[in-house]
Amino acid sequence: MPKRLVAVLGLLLVAAGCSPGPTPVPVPSPAPEVAAACADLIKALPAKVLDQDRRQATPLSPLTTAYGDPPMAMTCGVTPPAGMAEAQSQCFEVNGVGWFAKEVQNGFVFTTIGRSLYFEVAVPSKYHPEANALTDISDVVHKFDKLVTPCT
Repeated sequence: MPKRLVAVLGLLLVAAGCSPGPTPVPVPSPAPEVAAACADLIKALPAKVLDQDRRQATPLSPLTTAYGDPPMAMTCGVTPPAGMAEAQSQCFEVNGVGWFAKEVQNGFVFTTIGRSLYFEVAVPSKYHPEANALTDISDVVHKFDKLVTPCT
């Protein structure tokens, strides 16, 4: 094998070892009409969030995607998180979309509030302030996830 080809293959193997592979994201089981609307929302999300490239989620699903390393996981069609019903008055808006924030061990999980679909965004603390990720996706959420009740 020519030395140049060996060098190129070696570089490809090193690059593959450094690039993040598919990230595990749990897949919800919403009603068929919710799944169809969610698939459109996920498909319309931008190529980058917080300057992080979109990456493949595993298992493959039209309801999930991820960005960056560590991954910001996005899932549509989730069930409302515990505490959300009491938190309607605590929601905050980003570009006209209401969000419920729950602090977790390594960041925040944001879930749309007052919309027909529940869309969840898990953002690791590496991307502090984590809510900034919502600015990159709120326009798509606003377009594909119908407003039911505005933040109060």
